[in-house]
Amino acid sequence: MGTIVDLGHGVRAAVTERHGGISPPPYDSLNMGLGTGDDRETVLANRRTAARNLGFDADRVVWMDQVHSADVLVADAPGAVGTCDGVVTTTPGLVLASLAADCLPVLAADGERGVLGAAHSGRLGTARGVAANLIAAMADHGARPGSTTVLLGPSICGKCYEVPAGLRDETARDTPEAASTTRRGTPGVDMVAAVTAQLRRAGVTDIRADGRCTLETPELFSHRGGAPTGRFASFVWQEQD
Repeated sequence: MGTIVDLGHGVRAAVTERHGGISPPPYDSLNMGLGTGDDRETVLANRRTAARNLGFDADRVVWMDQVHSADVLVADAPGAVGTCDGVVTTTPGLVLASLAADCLPVLAADGERGVLGAAHSGRLGTARGVAANLIAAMADHGARPGSTTVLLGPSICGKCYEVPAGLRDETARDTPEAASTTRRGTPGVDMVAAVTAQLRRAGVTDIRADGRCTLETPELFSHRGGAPTGRFASFVWQEQD
């Protein structure tokens, strides 16, 4: 189901895994994504199961309509926040979610100031700087980048993420750290390296990484590993006194 990670000041983060739900193949079984072709009520049941197992109410979660943009919205209520790939909140009790199946989830918190953020940084979002936009939006709401902790969730790694040379160069145009070479010696993209560099340039120093490659980890969904497939969810929230 996933392990809860303590990010300090009562902030918790967690990443769901593939198993423990009720979705049939090819979404088996804890599919958290509504846009996958899976049955809606089944996905909603999976979301309730995951929330219960992680210790919060499913009705507290904020979900993004993710479109590989660099747009960040502000949430002051649970439910669908709108079309974006980053979300920020200062509202106590909310749980922010990011869906992925190879893209990089970014979970951020300045727990001392009660500012949370979550982003979905795929290849396009990485090229467009969604993670840096997230940190800027959090700062607009009182967070300090130097006091912000970021957890990078699982994603396809730079040794596995093969792309044409043109796409690699496009992704690395503003962030050279995005360029990688795969195990096959072909052009690749390293989203973790790229986003880590973007966050450091934005002033974030406490950056942690899950480290798992979605393509190499059977417990996680991977679009490249077998589309159509489900989505895992990465959550960040702050416990209330």
